[in-house]
Amino acid sequence: MNDDIFYQVALTLIPKVGAVTARNLMSYCGGARAVFEATEKELKGVPGIGAQLLHNIRNSDALFMAERELDFIEAHGIKVLFYTDPGYPQRLRHLPDSPPLLYYKGNADLNAKRTVAIVGTRRPSPQGVHFCEELVEGLKPYNATVVSGLAFGIDIAAHRACIANEIPTVGCVAHGLERIYPAQHTYSALEMIENGGLLSEYPSQTKPDRERFPMRNRIIAGLCDALIVVETQRQGGSMISAKMANDYHRDVFAVPGRIRDRSSAGCNLLIKSHRANLLESVDDLAYVMRWEKSDVQQGIQRELFPDLTPGEETIVALLKQQDLLPVDQISAATQQSNSELAALLLGLEFKGVVRTLPGKRYTLV
Repeated sequence: MNDDIFYQVALTLIPKVGAVTARNLMSYCGGARAVFEATEKELKGVPGIGAQLLHNIRNSDALFMAERELDFIEAHGIKVLFYTDPGYPQRLRHLPDSPPLLYYKGNADLNAKRTVAIVGTRRPSPQGVHFCEELVEGLKPYNATVVSGLAFGIDIAAHRACIANEIPTVGCVAHGLERIYPAQHTYSALEMIENGGLLSEYPSQTKPDRERFPMRNRIIAGLCDALIVVETQRQGGSMISAKMANDYHRDVFAVPGRIRDRSSAGCNLLIKSHRANLLESVDDLAYVMRWEKSDVQQGIQRELFPDLTPGEETIVALLKQQDLLPVDQISAATQQSNSELAALLLGLEFKGVVRTLPGKRYTLV
């Protein structure tokens, strides 16, 4: 494993160095290795680096811990994805609180064309589990990858339904990959690795402490195009995930339930407050997302596009890969100024090639 990965891992192991600080250090120093070789004067010039962080960078055991971490990574076939790597999830890359580094065990494409998150209560009703299983089965013709949190209840029901239907599924966990939590889901997790994967921002020996689960939820919300809530009370992890998904301009869906059913109170509230689309079947998801079961017809139509400028062709190529993109991700990928990008997108709309969606998102017609 190369030196870049070693220093990238070490950077994230420095106490109190979070996502924003790690990016600032990388930007000002020129790379992860350069952070550890920088002088005290150079480090003081980095925004957000005070006396405590300076001490942590200069005196932590991060390099020693990184050596131990890389031994584990190599022994267990784990991929390290730094935010500058091509394989890092594109949907996460431009989010302000995305983790600078991810540990991944599996073979599912984290940049799949369509990704759906399914979350819900840890104590679902039999009807909720059955609906979740039907929903997952209905996703198969759309070639979507399913993301969830490997927790009890709706999470594991979604993962197991994916395994049964041979749909790629990724479990985002709130601990290191040295363990599986809860332990009862170990067999399912091993099956997921064959046609999916496990994803964590934490080094191998990190325990599943309570405060890490809300942090894990932001990865679930950020990885998806659409987040579906199947049964939840008014408070809890699923409601946090739904809020984060809305903040990230993802489409949120909720399955309605009986008005006095506590396990559906959160879903009903999301729908009532217009923070989620009502979902009764996979058809509702496909309609809002404008997904087709077959890409053949779309492929034929896209070959019939009118003459496009090089800038317009670049945007169309991006949307062919991702299907739906917010304007900030298009801007970052194309390196166009705001005015240039606005002109290109407007031109594509006039030509009937793209259409705009709420939240300044764009998709091909």
